[in-house]
Amino acid sequence: MKVNIYYGGRGVLDDPTLYVINKMQQVLEELRVTVERYNIYEQKNSIATLPQTIKEADGIILATTVEWLGIGGYMQQFLDSCWLYGDKEKISSTYMQPVVMSTTYGEREGEITLANAWEILGGLPCSGVCGYVADLLTFEMNQDYSLIIEKKAENLYRTISQKMKSLPTSNQAVTKTVLRTQDLGLTPQESEQLSKYVSDDSYVKKQKEDIEELANKFKGLLDKDKPEEEEETPAYISDFESNFRPQQDFKAKYLFIIEGKTKPLTIEVEQDHLQCSYGKQDGIDVYTKMSTDVLDRIIAGKMTFQRAFMTGELTAKGNFKTLRMLDDIFNFG
Repeated sequence: MKVNIYYGGRGVLDDPTLYVINKMQQVLEELRVTVERYNIYEQKNSIATLPQTIKEADGIILATTVEWLGIGGYMQQFLDSCWLYGDKEKISSTYMQPVVMSTTYGEREGEITLANAWEILGGLPCSGVCGYVADLLTFEMNQDYSLIIEKKAENLYRTISQKMKSLPTSNQAVTKTVLRTQDLGLTPQESEQLSKYVSDDSYVKKQKEDIEELANKFKGLLDKDKPEEEEETPAYISDFESNFRPQQDFKAKYLFIIEGKTKPLTIEVEQDHLQCSYGKQDGIDVYTKMSTDVLDRIIAGKMTFQRAFMTGELTAKGNFKTLRMLDDIFNFG
């Protein structure tokens, strides 16, 4: 059995939450449980990748401290990343025990917040630990408090090992009927890869610059008043036409800005109908920008559109689910 502890406090020496999770870790290790600790404040530049560490755990502990209001920013960022990039299928079978200690008011609200968040993510919350600590030394010396903490750790072990069930809650019902993540149409593996890119500041900066350049370039094409001449040769059009694979009930319009080409390539798909032309059009669903080298490799079957997007060699703006369909409607290679 493996349990991960995610600590969302600031790591100060007099933080009572540190004492609690150290005590719980000691108990779990005595029960021969593998325990791994993640101090979120030490990984604040890679929080987006932390949800991937849940995949190897049977249960987790979310621990934070209420210092003035709420669960704190580090823990909130971690939960946001679980919502955006976490493997929901794995989360749905993972038990979570909240640990919230307070040096001010609000420890019960913090515990409820963590439990509600995990339920909305689809996970399995366990009975948590919460308390107010005015003096850390007095708290640590109290044997009754230590016994309570030990029992809570044992309860987590028992819950995971016996795979205890719980009654359905309204949070689960709301999640199924109302709450939805933005559907990017990504697999868990692609979400994991995307989270790594998101945590890379240089990659994010480059993507923003590329999208801005893409928007400005397309705006410039629309602002041109003089008539444009047709492309001298139907470059790439024949490649798309010969590798077209119709999709039932699918309709979309793509615009490709290809470096070195004076006009964008527009591809309109409506079920078994395909129309390719150079020039600007209205009603575009997905704007893309890439070099001729990248497009040549895609057409040669050495790369997919999705792979090019994930590696940053292709920049896109618009509906990302529609972007993914490019690899279905064009069978290159």
